[in-house]
Amino acid sequence: MKKPVMLKKSAVASAVVAAGLVFGIGVASSQITFRHTITGEVLNLDESLPEGRDTEAVKMFLQTGINPYNEVKACLPKGEEAYLVACSGCHGHYAEGKVGPGLNDSYWTYLKNKTDQGLFETIFGGAQGMMGPHGSHLQLDEILLMMAWIRHLYTGDVAEADWLTEEQKKTFQAFDPEKHTAEANATSDVQKTAATEACKVSAQ
Repeated sequence: MKKPVMLKKSAVASAVVAAGLVFGIGVASSQITFRHTITGEVLNLDESLPEGRDTEAVKMFLQTGINPYNEVKACLPKGEEAYLVACSGCHGHYAEGKVGPGLNDSYWTYLKNKTDQGLFETIFGGAQGMMGPHGSHLQLDEILLMMAWIRHLYTGDVAEADWLTEEQKKTFQAFDPEKHTAEANATSDVQKTAATEACKVSAQ
C-alpha cells in the first residue's frame, strides 16, 4: 500500500466547521464510539494497521463521523486503488454488485451505511454473510479513501446521498463507467502520477 495522505490543517479546519454547519453537529472533544454493525459491540480501532492512524483526515473523522475525502477529486484515484484491491471481488468493479450487494445505488442492506460512520463501521468490523471485518488489515486512512470512492460510484438520486453536503449535491453527477474508462485510457502514466502527487500536496 502507498503512504496515506494528509489534509492541509487549514482545509481540515474549514471542513470541520462546514460539517458542523451542514450536518447540524458540533466537533466533539473526544472520539466517537464506533460499534459493530450486527452485534453493537464497541469496535477497537487499535486493531487497525499502525500506519495511517494519525492523518488529519482520520483525526477529523474520528471526532465527527464525516469523511473529509468525499468528492476530493485529487484523492479519488487512491480510493479507487484501495477499493479494487479490497472490495471489487465481492461488490463488483464499479460497486454494481457481484457476490456481495451493490453499493452504488440508494438501497442499503444496512440503512446506517448511508452515513459515513455507519459505512466505516461495516467495513471495519464486518457484518453478516461473507462480509468479514477489514479493520485489522487496512489503514484507517485507506478505509476513508476507499469509502470516498464508493460514494463517488453512486448512481442513484442525489437527493438521497446523505453523505454529500448541499454544495456537493449541486455539482455531483451520477457515475458513468464508460466515461470513467474513456478518461482513464486517455490519461497518461505521467498524468496519473501527477494526480497522485496533487492528492499528496493538497493533503499535507
